Amino acid sequence: MCFCGQALPFEQCCNLFIAGQSKPENAEQLMRSRYSAYCVKNGEYIVSTYASEKRHEHTVEDILLFANQVEFVNLEVIHSDQDQSFQYVEFKASYIEDQQLEVLHERSRFIKEGGKWMYLDGNLFPCEGKKVSRNDPCPCLSGKKFKKCHG
Repeated sequence: MCFCGQALPFEQCCNLFIAGQSKPENAEQLMRSRYSAYCVKNGEYIVSTYASEKRHEHTVEDILLFANQVEFVNLEVIHSDQDQSFQYVEFKASYIEDQQLEVLHERSRFIKEGGKWMYLDGNLFPCEGKKVSRNDPCPCLSGKKFKKCHG
């Protein structure tokens, strides 16, 4: 199963986009591939998929600093939609940082540039972190205890 939650293996799913073998056909595919890029710590892909007007605000080093201090465990896509100019994807990305479960809940906005979907920006929703104990179910939804999975 791919990091993004799709049933295909990573190599047949998001890695096709990350490796440049294919391009996402819509914003949801791009968002899922960006999530997977965080999981495999590919900062170059994440920077390259920012809209041109936002790309200068982000560096590979900053992205990797974050990606290396957390462990992403689950992605939930809530809703995708579009208007005449943009596509939107609302999602929750769960990650573990210092034995604390954090959730990034965002409604992202994507724009097409040069025939490719790019991440423009997003609105974040407040989420409270939660301490994960060793015997709690793992937040990745594997069905295992946290200590036997991501703990």
